[in-house]
Amino acid sequence: MATVIFYEKPGCINNTRQKKLLSAAGHTVDARNLLTTHWTKETIGQFFGSLPTAQCFNRTAPQIKSGEINPDKLNRTQAIELMIANPILIRRPLMQVVNEYHIGFDQTIVDTWIGLAHINENEDLENCPRSHNAASYSTP
Repeated sequence: MATVIFYEKPGCINNTRQKKLLSAAGHTVDARNLLTTHWTKETIGQFFGSLPTAQCFNRTAPQIKSGEINPDKLNRTQAIELMIANPILIRRPLMQVVNEYHIGFDQTIVDTWIGLAHINENEDLENCPRSHNAASYSTP
């Protein structure tokens, strides 16, 4: 089983559910506060991988919901600069196992990557259950 460095927003309902799912699968979860971590363009950029930049944003962040920030119109450099300044913009969770990095919690992808004991593909562990308008994330 793996040790998962898990960057979360403390108190997030879905992050709590995601950590329980990882623990139930036998993984060790090293939870860290995404909002207080000192991010650099290098450290945060590792998590983006080949995902389109817009998919790396937390679509329920206030600045995005209000229309102040439009992730679809930003390049990677602009996105990273905004996220370093305001980590609430980062899609959660960020997960690291050794030298592999992932953003978001698509159960199928996580199961393929490190294994999960239980997968319920109908259970939405990506979008905040408190947000009625949460945009869905699609993964390649």
